[in-house]
Amino acid sequence: MINIFLRTIVLLHSISRTFSTFASSPDQSDILLEFKNEFKIQKSCEFLDPKTQSWANKSDYCNWQGVTCETKSGKVIGLDLSCSCLHGRLKPNSSLFRLQHLRSLNLAYNSFFDSTIPAKFNKLMGLERLNLSESSFSGQIPTEIVQLTNLVSLGLSSSSSSSYTPSNLSIEEPSFLRLLALNLRNLRELDMSSVNISSEIPKEFSNMWSLRSLILENCNLLGIFPSNVFLIPSLHLINLDYNPKLRGQLPDFQVNKSLQRISIDMTSFSGTIPDSVGNLKHLISLKLASSAFSGRIPSSLGNLSHLSFLRLSYNNFIGEIPSSIGNLKQLIYFHVFSNKLSGNFPSALLNLTQHLSGLSLSGIPLSTTNITSDFSSNLEFLYLSRCKVTEFPEFIRNIPNLHDLALSNNKMKGLVPDWLWRLPELDYLDLSRNSFSGPLFIPSSSIEYLFASKNNFTGELPSSICGSTSLYILDLSNNNFSGSIPWCLGTLMSSLSDLKLHNNRLNGTLPDIFINATKLQSLDVSHNLLEGKLPASLINCSSLQVLNLESNKFKDTFPFQLSSLPKLQVLVLRSNNFYGKLHHSDGVWSGFPQLKIIDVSHNDFLGTLPSDYFLNWTGISSKTGNNSTEPDYIGAFLPHQYYASIVLMAKGVSMEMERILKTYTAVDLSGNQLHGQIPESIGLLKELLILNLSSNAFTGHIPSSLPNLTVLESLDLSQNKLSGEIPPELGKLSSLEWINVSHNELVGSVPQGTQFQRQNCSSYEGNPGLLVSSLKDVCGSRESLQEEEEEEGEWLSWMAAGIGFAPGVVFGITIGYIVTSYKIEWFIKIFGRTRTC
Repeated sequence: MINIFLRTIVLLHSISRTFSTFASSPDQSDILLEFKNEFKIQKSCEFLDPKTQSWANKSDYCNWQGVTCETKSGKVIGLDLSCSCLHGRLKPNSSLFRLQHLRSLNLAYNSFFDSTIPAKFNKLMGLERLNLSESSFSGQIPTEIVQLTNLVSLGLSSSSSSSYTPSNLSIEEPSFLRLLALNLRNLRELDMSSVNISSEIPKEFSNMWSLRSLILENCNLLGIFPSNVFLIPSLHLINLDYNPKLRGQLPDFQVNKSLQRISIDMTSFSGTIPDSVGNLKHLISLKLASSAFSGRIPSSLGNLSHLSFLRLSYNNFIGEIPSSIGNLKQLIYFHVFSNKLSGNFPSALLNLTQHLSGLSLSGIPLSTTNITSDFSSNLEFLYLSRCKVTEFPEFIRNIPNLHDLALSNNKMKGLVPDWLWRLPELDYLDLSRNSFSGPLFIPSSSIEYLFASKNNFTGELPSSICGSTSLYILDLSNNNFSGSIPWCLGTLMSSLSDLKLHNNRLNGTLPDIFINATKLQSLDVSHNLLEGKLPASLINCSSLQVLNLESNKFKDTFPFQLSSLPKLQVLVLRSNNFYGKLHHSDGVWSGFPQLKIIDVSHNDFLGTLPSDYFLNWTGISSKTGNNSTEPDYIGAFLPHQYYASIVLMAKGVSMEMERILKTYTAVDLSGNQLHGQIPESIGLLKELLILNLSSNAFTGHIPSSLPNLTVLESLDLSQNKLSGEIPPELGKLSSLEWINVSHNELVGSVPQGTQFQRQNCSSYEGNPGLLVSSLKDVCGSRESLQEEEEEEGEWLSWMAAGIGFAPGVVFGITIGYIVTSYKIEWFIKIFGRTRTC
C-alpha cells in the first residue's frame, strides 16, 4: 500500500513538473506572434494556405498550423511555413533567431523581397533541416550556413528568370563549397538550383558519403566535375542541368542499387556512355541531352529494367539505336533526336508500344517501311522531323491516342492522307517544309497547333478549318493557296494567338472578323493579293504584338485607329497603296505606346512631318525590357516555342528575321512622298538601331539632333534633297556601321570618323558639293570595298535570324534544342522542376 502511495506521489510530481515546464514557455508564443507580425500576407495567394493567419494569442501555439513542439518542454522544434504567402524582409534581428531549439525550418516559396540570407542562421545550431528555397532571397549566401553541422537537408534554390541564367542569389566566398563538404558530413539532401556559384565543384564533394540528393541545376558551374560524386553509394539523384560551362565524364559505374536519376542536360560533359551504366539496376531516369557525348549508345542500357525516361538528344552519338532498347519494358519517354545516328525505324521499339508515350527520333535519317500495318501503339507524342522520310508513315493511323505529331523537314509529297484528320486526340501537327500538294482538308475539331507552311498546297483555304474552334496557332504560309480568306475564320478568333497566311495568292479583302480576337498576338498576311481597306474590327485585337501587311494591294489611310493597341510592337505596311498623311490633322502622333518597329515604306504617304513628330514614340525613345543576358523575342508563343518573323531593309540589304528581339528597333519611311525638313525630334529616339528615310523629298539640313542616337547602326538618307553639311558629330557614333547619304545636295567635308571612312563611295555619290578629295583615303578602294560589302551582305543574310545578339555557340545550341523539341509544355511537365506548394 505504501509503495502504491509513493508511486502516486512520484507520478504526480512528474506530471506537475512537466506542466510547470510547459507552462513556463509563454515566450515561445510571443516569439511566434512577433515573427508573424514581421510580414504581410500576399493578397495574390488565394489558392494557397497562409498558415500564420490561424495563429491567435489565446490559443495553444503548439497546435498552430506549421508549428511542432517538443512534447515535454513545449519548445518549438519545427516550423513549416512553406507556401504561406509571407511578404517582406527577413531582417538580421528577426525574432526567428530566438527560437533556439529549432530542428526543422521550412520557409520555402514565400516572398522575402530580395532580402539577404541573415548570417544569424548559425545561432540555430540544432537545425537538422533548413529550406529557404524559392523565396526571393538575393545577395551572397553567408558562410555561417556551413557551421550548421547537424544539417541533413539544405535547400537554397532560387527563382530565376530563365533556365539559362542564375538568379541574384550567389556564392562569393571561394572556400564556401569546400567548407560545406567538410563540415556538413551528415548532409543527405542539397538543392542549390539557380544559385550563381560561378566556380568549380571541389573534389571534397566526393567524400559526402551520406548524400542522397544533389541538385545544382543552372548554377553557372565551371571546370571539371569530380566524377567520383556519381559513385557515392547512398546517392539517389544528381541534377547538373543547364550548366553549359561544366565539363566532365561519366565514371565507370560499379553495381549500384541506389542511384535512380541522373540529369546532366545542357552541359559540356563529353566522352562515351560507359558500358558499366548497365550496373545501375534501379535507374529510372537518364537525361544527357544537349551535351558533347559521342560514340555508340551502349547496348547495356537494355539491362536497366526500371528505366522510364531516356533522353540523349543533341549529342554526337553514331551508329544505330541498339536493339536492347526493346528490353526496357518500363520506358515511357525516349528522346534521341539530333545525333549522328542512322538506320531503319528501330524495330526494337515496337516491343515497347504498350507503355511508350513519347518518342523523338528527329534528325535521324531512317526508313519506316519496316513497320507492318498491324502495328498498334499507345504513343502520345511522336517526333520524326528531319528524318529524310519520303512517304507518309502509314503506321501512324494505328496510334489512336496520339496528341503530338511532328513530320516537318522531310521529303514527303503528294496528298496528306484523310485518315490523319480522324485521329481523335490529335492537337499538335507539324507538316511544314515538305512537298505536300493538293487541297488541305482539316475536319478535326481537336487541333490546337497546325503548322503546314512551305509546302505546295493549292486551292482555297478549307472552310473545314473553321470547325477547329480550339486552334491556338495556324500557319499556312508559303504555299499556293488562292481565293479569299473565309469569313468563317471569325469563329476561331476567340482562341487564336497566331495567324500566318503570308506568301500565298490570296485575294479579295481582309474580312472584318476580328471582333473577338482578344488573344491574337501575331497576324501576318503579307505577300498576297489582298486589297481594299483594313477591317475596323482590328481595333479589338488588344493582345496584338505583330501586324504584317507587306506587299499587298491595300488602299487606305494610315491606321491611326490601331494606336490604342497596348501591346503592338511591330507594324509593317510596306509596299501597298496606303496614302495620306502620317499624322493626325493636328500634327500630333499619339498612341502606339510599345511600337518598336514601323515600316511604311513604298506607299503613297505625303506631306510634311511636324518638328515634334517623334515626341511621343515611347517604345523607341526609352529602354524597355529585362536586363537578362538571355535574348527575349517578340511573339514567343508558348507552350510551343514559336516566333514572329518579318523582312526588313537594314544596312543596305533585305533581311529575313525569323525571330525578332524585343530590343530591336527600326523606323522605315522610305519610298514615299514626304517633304519638308526632317524633324529635330528624331533625336529623341535614343534606342533606335535602323533609320531609313530614303527616296522621299526631304529638304533642309540633316538634323543636328541625329548624333544623339548613340546606338544607331544603319542610317539611310539617300535620294532626298537634303542640303548643308553632314554633322561632324555623326563621326563619333561608334555603333554606326552603315551610312548612305547619296543623291542629295550636301556640301562640305565628310566626317573623319572611322565609320564614314569605311563606307563604299556610292554612299556619297550624287552630292556635287560634297568634298571627297581623295576617294581612297575617304572611302577606300572602290573595288575592294564593293567586295567587302557583298561579303557583308551575305553574312547579314545568314545572321538575320539572330541580329543584335551573339552570346556564343552554347546558347545557340540550347535554343536550337528547345525550339526543335517543339512540345515545351510537355517538356516542362515531364522533366522540369515543379513547385511543391
